[in-house]
Amino acid sequence: MNDHGRPVHLAVYDTYADWETGHTTAYLARAGREIRTVGPTREPVTTIGGLRIQPDLALDELRPEDSSLLILTGADLWDTSDDLAPFARKARAFLDAGVPVAAICGATAGLAREGLLDDRDHTSAVSFYLAATGYRGGGRYADTDAVTDGNLVTAGPTEPVAFAREVLRLLGVYEGEVLDAWYRLFHDSDASAYAVLEKASGAAEEAAR
Repeated sequence: MNDHGRPVHLAVYDTYADWETGHTTAYLARAGREIRTVGPTREPVTTIGGLRIQPDLALDELRPEDSSLLILTGADLWDTSDDLAPFARKARAFLDAGVPVAAICGATAGLAREGLLDDRDHTSAVSFYLAATGYRGGGRYADTDAVTDGNLVTAGPTEPVAFAREVLRLLGVYEGEVLDAWYRLFHDSDASAYAVLEKASGAAEEAAR
């Protein structure tokens, strides 16, 4: 899916894990994608890092047809209350409508509780973390950095770069050797990957002239 006309929606809520989606949103924005934040309400939220974010819209205002992707971030609240369950229900509406969802860390447990991982390949922090939700998808769990199954991306809390890699591929921002180079640069600090990205950037600028 590569719909540049619709924004990407980033879910934000109290205890949102700041480090998990930075690569994803930064490089989507650099590629010209609009990022809009969606909170439980329009009231400000506070991240784990103490940053206050004013959501652009409230969850009940968000419609799948107005979005190209919903990103669900990790947060302590996924494991300590049911406060974020409405975000998992919104993810169901997105997937039912054929609009992609990307979930990392605790958000994967929220999707598991909602039954969205029972029949889809997925990953998370560790298998027993999701097993504790009582979900029925253990047979589809993959012990790897990040997984894409159709319109759903999942990853664990220590893989923000792999998470971004899958989202950038899914939305067609990068592909092939350029996507591989982007991942090697930011995940492995592979200096040789920078030349590949620079060449691709130059070619894109030339084509845009």
